[in-house]
Amino acid sequence: MALASSEVTGLLRMWSAGDESARDRLIPLVYDRLRALAHRRLGFSPVENSLNTTELVHEAYIRLVQAPRIDLPDRAHFLGLASDVMRNLLVDRARSHLTAKRGGGMRRLDLDEFEWVSDENLETVADLDEALKRLDALSTRQGQLLQHRYFGGLTLEESAAAMGVSLATAKRELRSARAWLALELKGERLA
Repeated sequence: MALASSEVTGLLRMWSAGDESARDRLIPLVYDRLRALAHRRLGFSPVENSLNTTELVHEAYIRLVQAPRIDLPDRAHFLGLASDVMRNLLVDRARSHLTAKRGGGMRRLDLDEFEWVSDENLETVADLDEALKRLDALSTRQGQLLQHRYFGGLTLEESAAAMGVSLATAKRELRSARAWLALELKGERLA
């Protein structure tokens, strides 16, 4: 089903105001996009994952529904939040897997622009999560842009809209974030 932006925005605002029926009407409108985000997230997971795309969408939905009141002004913010929830679910599963297996079942993490990441430098999704947390501490905007763009599957335009910045600013901040992350994951910390 196509994403009717004004309809989605209206339903998000109603849901943010506490209208649960708006949430129920919203999900069919964004379900395909959520599946695309989940599929992309699962593709970046360096552990053999027992979750499939549908299960990840449903687990993310459960977390979103259980969250206390959240402010969702538009589609971009909602997709950014959904992407973050999916990432957190996968990080939690990866940490649980590592605790149980101590590294068993790992495979190479291959992230389009991050092909320079080797198994020695980045063994788990938990390591990547820690690097992203350090980036977030240095620059929340850069951390969120990087997460939304590469790990959440949002377009650069959607990422910029979700962050409330211009496209030019998003491009500049994303370049800087990618450079920082490259050095960080290679063990050449800047901060």
